[in-house]
Amino acid sequence: MPQKPKILNRRIVAQSRLFRVEEVDLEFANGARRTFERVPGGVDSVMIVPMLDAETVLLIREYGAGSDRYELGLPKGVVEAGEDPLDAANREIQEEIGYGARDLRMIKRVSLVPGYIEHHSLIVLARDLYAKRLPGDEPEPIEVVPWSLKNVDDLLARADFDEARSVAALLVAMRVLRTRS
Repeated sequence: MPQKPKILNRRIVAQSRLFRVEEVDLEFANGARRTFERVPGGVDSVMIVPMLDAETVLLIREYGAGSDRYELGLPKGVVEAGEDPLDAANREIQEEIGYGARDLRMIKRVSLVPGYIEHHSLIVLARDLYAKRLPGDEPEPIEVVPWSLKNVDDLLARADFDEARSVAALLVAMRVLRTRS
């Protein structure tokens, strides 16, 4: 494994309510020096694959400000300070789809754009759902869309189902579900 670059200097170059951008001056083992920008210190988030039954996943449709359109994807949210990730996953599905889960299992940890962002999403498989709604912080009601895994190819072909975390989470969950059947 290569030797990690030496950090020569760090400085904040931009900051907003949501993001902080840091410049990092690095020296690589071969002597090459570069300055990179990154978003440091992101808190983990959860991406939940809620299974209504053995064949039906519950998706959500909500507005994405980054893409300026309504997106179809999986429920997700931030793990609050001091919160257990599985508790965060259960809270998020209660807020977003109106269900809790008796069976929650973390199945994968994925990074997002690791060249620029220090952040991980924890993929959680949620089964044995029960009706329970908590108030959320969304500006409008979220549409819940049941989808049969038998039609996963149709889902993957949709233009509005293209968020990489949702695609990855669904495929990882399907693999886990297949090996447990």
